[in-house]
Amino acid sequence: MSEIWLTMTASDLGRAIGRGEIDPVALTRTYLDAAKAHPMSDRIYARMTEGRAMAEAEAASERARLGLRRSLLDGVPISWKDLFDTAGVATESGSALLKDRVPDSDAEVLRNATAAGLVCLGKTHMSELAFSGLGLNPVTATPPCVNDYEAVAGGSSSGAATSVAFGLAPGAIGSDTGGSVRIPAAWNDLVGLKTTLGRVSVEGSVPLCARFDTVGPLCRSVEDAAQILAALEGATPIDLKGATLEKTRLMILETAAMDDIREAPLKGFERAVGRLESAGATIERGEVPELEEALSLSAVLFATEAYAYWQDVIEANPGLMFAEILTRFRSGADVLARDYLQAWNRLEEIRKIWADITAGFDAVILPSSPILPPNTERLMTDSDYYITENLLSLRNTRIGNLMGLAGLTLPTGIPSAGIMFLSSPNSEERLLRLGAAAEAAIS
Repeated sequence: MSEIWLTMTASDLGRAIGRGEIDPVALTRTYLDAAKAHPMSDRIYARMTEGRAMAEAEAASERARLGLRRSLLDGVPISWKDLFDTAGVATESGSALLKDRVPDSDAEVLRNATAAGLVCLGKTHMSELAFSGLGLNPVTATPPCVNDYEAVAGGSSSGAATSVAFGLAPGAIGSDTGGSVRIPAAWNDLVGLKTTLGRVSVEGSVPLCARFDTVGPLCRSVEDAAQILAALEGATPIDLKGATLEKTRLMILETAAMDDIREAPLKGFERAVGRLESAGATIERGEVPELEEALSLSAVLFATEAYAYWQDVIEANPGLMFAEILTRFRSGADVLARDYLQAWNRLEEIRKIWADITAGFDAVILPSSPILPPNTERLMTDSDYYITENLLSLRNTRIGNLMGLAGLTLPTGIPSAGIMFLSSPNSEERLLRLGAAAEAAIS
């Protein structure tokens, strides 16, 4: 029976705990044992937090016995990307530069999740300092894609996604600065939620770009995403009952998002669009021409802020870094303050244009990624291939970060091909209801 637990949604596990059918201690032990035994475990988990997990599971079991459960997910174990601080346990953000960095306290989101009764299974591998959409990390470990073990899993929340996809966690917490939740979620056939900047606390997480860093779940269902979001915020989950696509207006983004798209992602997207229309959604095509300019500003906006924060640490020991990541950080070294500020001023103008053009739609839809997961070995030996694939992997998701939006990726039924929904800032509740209806239609 316990093998079935490894494939259930976090919400279904929570309901089974509430009915007395699953003991949180047995559930947590099942996941810990599965992680220990799995041949990919060392490439997925940076470290397990077994002692903490079992103590939290025992407390959840007692609350369940007494009828004092704190949330639907009370007693459900989840994994954490290795940039969220865990008291007394190393948090290294996938980098040798931070080796043996042990924080004294938990990140705020981990404190909130623990207060809601979620169990901390362990810390997952990630792209070095979260600065890549590929998930390739020769410094620590590179998790494999669940659909192609010779390919990368997507980054930077690579281990977060694969911990769920390989059945080693019911849900995971990642971060998204340019697509780092949505890319690995899409490539591993999961649901991934990018929250609006500032909505979910980043206190106690290792930063990359403070003006873009967000926190979000990777999981098996939209319901799970809603439940985990509530736990991260210390809030009440949104009610998804009755969600429908009737009278919903969606805009297919044609600017940039469909360029150079490969066969499988396009097939998955078109399949999903057809099912959304059949379920009652009105779908139109639209463009935001200024978006091309916004995308061209990315190198100035992201690399400049990232290097400004990490310069001293990086330049003290640059030889500890993967060369491709080091080069990407250093690309922000010589940007003039004038150019950086002008780029931000122009981006704010383009955000207003985006808001005006998309105002009449419930969401903008586009392929989550224009490519499938690239081959790991080739990424390591072909620098031009690495650069091209990294930029393509991030292009569509980065639109959501640049425009300051909430974003949700759903599986399409084609392996490693997702469909992404982008909605206005702080519209997560509406986006999740839309996502629940879309999930039912697509599946």
